[in-house]
Amino acid sequence: MKFNKIFNKTYMITACAALVFAGCTSLDEEVLDEVLGEEASNSASALAAAYDRLGDGTFTDNGGMIAMQEYSSDVALLPTRGSDWGDGGKWRDMHEFTWAPTNAVITSNWYMLTNGITRSLTAIKSAEASNDSNKKLFLAEAKTLLAFYTYTTLDLFGQAPYRDPLVKNAPLEILQAGTAIDELIKDVEAVIPDLANLGTQGTHNGRFTKEAAYALLAQMYLNRSVYKDRYNTTSAFNFNEPAIDGNGTDMDKVIYYSNLVINSGKFNLESNYFDNFSIDNSGGSELIFAITQKIDYIRNGDNDLAYMSCARNQRVSAKNRGTNGSCMTPEFYASWEGNHDDPRFHRYYQYSDGTWFMNDGTTLSVPATDLVPGTTNPWFHFNRGIIEGQQYGPTLTSSGVFEMTDDGRIKVSPLVMEKSTTTPMVFTPELNFDNPAQSVLAQNQINRGVRCFKFEFDPEEGNGSSKVDIPLFRLGGVYTMRAEAYFRKGETGLALADINILRTSRTREALFGNVPGKPIAAIDAEILYKEIGFEMYWEMWRRPQMVRFGKLDLALPGSAKPATEPFRRIFPIPQGTIDVTKEFTQNKGYN
Repeated sequence: MKFNKIFNKTYMITACAALVFAGCTSLDEEVLDEVLGEEASNSASALAAAYDRLGDGTFTDNGGMIAMQEYSSDVALLPTRGSDWGDGGKWRDMHEFTWAPTNAVITSNWYMLTNGITRSLTAIKSAEASNDSNKKLFLAEAKTLLAFYTYTTLDLFGQAPYRDPLVKNAPLEILQAGTAIDELIKDVEAVIPDLANLGTQGTHNGRFTKEAAYALLAQMYLNRSVYKDRYNTTSAFNFNEPAIDGNGTDMDKVIYYSNLVINSGKFNLESNYFDNFSIDNSGGSELIFAITQKIDYIRNGDNDLAYMSCARNQRVSAKNRGTNGSCMTPEFYASWEGNHDDPRFHRYYQYSDGTWFMNDGTTLSVPATDLVPGTTNPWFHFNRGIIEGQQYGPTLTSSGVFEMTDDGRIKVSPLVMEKSTTTPMVFTPELNFDNPAQSVLAQNQINRGVRCFKFEFDPEEGNGSSKVDIPLFRLGGVYTMRAEAYFRKGETGLALADINILRTSRTREALFGNVPGKPIAAIDAEILYKEIGFEMYWEMWRRPQMVRFGKLDLALPGSAKPATEPFRRIFPIPQGTIDVTKEFTQNKGYN
């Protein structure tokens, strides 16, 4: 399988229409840093449209990859909360594993991903036909983007569609994960010489570079054996089968490509773990490949990774609030037992005057000197990480502004739930559904569930707006891949060393003397699985991790996930596609 395939006329028309309406979409804030020139405008626009699909809902929206990869995992869920989030059961399906080929979340993600495939192929065709000086670079980026969209589609659905865009009336080809993964790997390896090193040729972490391709290859090799034996009832995947080129095993390749990233000298682990997910993270030293977001006339970014978990009465500004949706599972919260002092678990916020927001009733006010950009409105900062217990923060006056103290500070008060004002905003680790098999909460139970404030909530007006760049590959994740590969090779000492690098490179806040995290003394499969979760939670990679470790089929009694059969390790092809495209056959178990 090569990169010159395409889906069908319907999707090609969709992509072409998208290009018309996205003509001013840029590959970053500075339109490819102004390296293009007008001669490259067509191929640049096509490539920009292909990148744009990443951030246009797919990897940023609540209904995108977070629903597919996190709500279906042991990390997160979106329960029905009283009058909110019922939506025909589509969110509950994702965690209760009751989805069908007609589920709206599954259908929309299929169309977004296959549209990403189409846009990438359009970019390839445009680059092939161009004569501009960046032709080779643009073509390599488009091909790697195509591999990324295709890989993600294969990961979720087991199949992906292609048609050669350069051959008139070429037949539709349906790629199967077990065989297509090898071709994807070979194709990405083939284009690496034409990709730029990060920071050269006008590139940045919002574009596919050599380093981003290395991370993608490590990820593909890590999952290769799963794709070849997806329904293995005992999850006994052959992780150490020979690599495609016969040089070493799959795990050797994971280590090789991880080393190319780690030893490149271009990245460093952030001592403040939450800097990776902050509003000003665009220049972060850990981000290898990320979705560049900004607030402008083209698109206002997407804040769902923060917005969904924040309650409606939690406000970072008088104009912006949360929506009281997603939460952590009791099982994932319990996995942190004994690790609440880990710098990745929680971080207190310190204001410029030295005030720490303790969120325990002892912080009665904070300064109003931080302002929402471009306004005179004060900006309130919540703590970061995993948030539980009674919550405190600003409340609004009848005129719609923050309540202030007599000396002009933001008043901090105990909060209640907006749609159940007699219910204190106490985020409980336990969900305790009335029916343990259904993730449904009554109106007076909508406070339940520990919340995730890993991604910073933008204060600017418009609840969905965000400047936070969304990491797709970052250095911490590469360390977890290398640690897992070492472990699966039996090199537990090296696996432990990588996990301890992650633990000890992160430091706590000044309130605790900036002390580093504590190392652990030993490692086994259960500890490694937990440690990967500590590093990577809420980043849209958990479901594949669960499959590799044999966890996805297990019940999660505290969050209404039953024990399930191996066929649910992939999602069904949407019924609408099955009905109109005879080349597709439905995945096992969904007929």
